[in-house]
Amino acid sequence: MSDDGPLHPRLERVLDLAEQWFEGQVGVLPPPGWFETPVAFRWVPGPVRGRLLPVPEYARFDLADLVGVDRPLAELIRNTEQFIAGVPSNHVLLYGGRGTGKSSAVRGLLTRYANRGLRCVEVRKDDLLDLPEVLAQLRGAPYSFLIFCDDLSFGEGDAGYRELKAALEGSLEGPPENVRIIATSNRRHLMPERRSENRDVRVDEDGELRLGEALDEKLALSDRFGLVLGFFGFNQETYLEIVEHLVKSAGIDVDAAVVRDEALRWALDRSSRSGRTARQYVDDLAGRIALGGNR
Repeated sequence: MSDDGPLHPRLERVLDLAEQWFEGQVGVLPPPGWFETPVAFRWVPGPVRGRLLPVPEYARFDLADLVGVDRPLAELIRNTEQFIAGVPSNHVLLYGGRGTGKSSAVRGLLTRYANRGLRCVEVRKDDLLDLPEVLAQLRGAPYSFLIFCDDLSFGEGDAGYRELKAALEGSLEGPPENVRIIATSNRRHLMPERRSENRDVRVDEDGELRLGEALDEKLALSDRFGLVLGFFGFNQETYLEIVEHLVKSAGIDVDAAVVRDEALRWALDRSSRSGRTARQYVDDLAGRIALGGNR
């Protein structure tokens, strides 16, 4: 085998693999134009430095399909309009019951405003220690970024709690103007509260309510979200309204009385009247019809 033979292609291949491995270990800063085509990203931590991984086919959602949450949705849209316009806006906490549309609302924002420069970076709760690094990679980019933390809650001693608290407010270096944090949670205050902590609440000599230190600390995080919006469970009327809307959007031609009876039975079996439950029923209905099943 000569020195100019097959060794060179193999060596190039080894170097390529080594470069890919190195980037996977230490990460790389986003190159120019990185955010132009992908609009959704996921933060991937590394031993030394993490990186932003594009999500080429994110789960799109039409905000028009959110029924029964008109007030919080209007507030969320207004705040997003302010953000992408470059005027003052707030970080957002969406809280409430399971399946009420919190995560769908965030995906809907991206679907509606991506062509106006909105981008989304999903950061898992376990990776919030990397939040300063995430912010550093987004700072100065000519786009508006939502850092999305889904299904957020903290237990005692969770390390990411401090980083999120500092990023929202409290650090010497504030978050970039082109970044807002949006989180969803089943808990209004993000951390479990004990009955014993409520016993520490007292009224001082001036008649003002004073919280105990433990409870005050737990409320401090959610208080740093400027906009806190509740997505609450639906009554039967709203649940059926969501089903009707989804059936119409899917172009399903079925007797309304049949749909009503089936949808209520579906919700009863799952002990849930939520938007997620309604969508699952309509998906099942559409599947049965597609296979020629009983309507």
